[in-house]
This record gives sequence, C-alpha cells and structure tokens, in this order.
Amino acid sequence: MKNYENLNEYIEAHSSPEGEYLYSLYRATNVEILNPHMASGHIQGRLLKLLVKMIRPKNILEIGTYTGYSAICMAEGLDSDGRLYTFEIDDELEDFTRKWIEGSPVGDKIIFTIGSALEIVPTLGTKFDLVFIDGNKREYIEYYEMAMKHLNDGGWILADNTLWDGHVIDPAYKDSQTNGVRAFNEYIRNDKRVEEVILPLRDGLTIIRKI
Repeated sequence: MKNYENLNEYIEAHSSPEGEYLYSLYRATNVEILNPHMASGHIQGRLLKLLVKMIRPKNILEIGTYTGYSAICMAEGLDSDGRLYTFEIDDELEDFTRKWIEGSPVGDKIIFTIGSALEIVPTLGTKFDLVFIDGNKREYIEYYEMAMKHLNDGGWILADNTLWDGHVIDPAYKDSQTNGVRAFNEYIRNDKRVEEVILPLRDGLTIIRKI
C-alpha cells in the first residue's frame, strides 16, 4: 500500500491513545528486549481492549504473554470481576514482564504464569469466553484445540500473526513457522464448529466464534 507509514500515523492519530503506561512499556520493550516487533502496539492494543468491552468476557485466556502489552490492553477492557490468565513459555522474560504487569493499573485482573499453556490450562478447571493465541506458530493448531475444549459456547478466539508478514501466500517461504500458520489457517477454514474472518491488521488477526 502506498504511503503506508503516513497512513499508519493517520490511523494512530485518529484512534484512542494508548496512554502513558503502555507507551512506556512499548518503548522499554524496544530498548531492552529482543524482537520488540512482537509486542502488539498501539492500534492492535486499542482493538483488543474494544473487543473485550464488546464481548464482556468473565475469563480470558492468553497464550503468549511476551512483555505484557496485549494482556494489559485486554485487562483494561474487563469488568471489575473479570480475570485474564496469561501464559509465557520463555522464562527469560519473567522478570521484565512481571514487573510491568504487576505495576500496571489493571495488574490485579491479570494472572501471569511462566509455563506451558498446553500443560497447565487443562488443570485449571476454568472455562473461558475469550482466548487470544499468540504463541509458537508451529503449535497454533494444538493451542486452538486445547482452547476449544475450555471455551464456552458462543465464545471467541483471536489468533495473531495469521498473515505472517505476507509469507503465507509466498511459496518461497517453507520454514516451519510459516507452514504452521498456513496449516492453522486451512484448519480453521475447514472447521465447521466456528465462523471466522481474517483482518489485515498489522501481521494478520483472525477473529473466530465458536458456534
């Protein structure tokens, strides 16, 4: 798209601000953490908050916390009694992420765990109304099937990075991460239990509803 950077600046200027805390977290992620582009960022963060406000989930599951930006955004949209359970497999991120989550204005709504969501979530005995999948792309189908077992009927799943920087339509990319995203997209398209749409937001965001 022509003038993408200018258009993105326009979108940000005409969307609700992210606030000083999230701005500082995003800046700290870029300065201190490898692969900072993995953080959701301003526009996706505002969308996540609005989707939570629209859906009004009691419990949210997030698979892939990274530095906590998306978790905080979703928690901002929760009702006072809502809870967000977020899982990060990379224990090297724990000190950075826990500090920012617990120091946020919505830290009391977030339960942050270092460990495998695939192993831990089935032991919780908790049902979810909304799931945000943003973990290892090779395991997206596994995350999805696990989430479906713990998702209430009529619940929602958001899957991030489903366009994978456009690599999904480029046959030159045959790496396991790209193939994992392709396989997931085909899997969802053929799953009669849900309805779905891919939004071309940042790296692709699929919105899925369990029928």
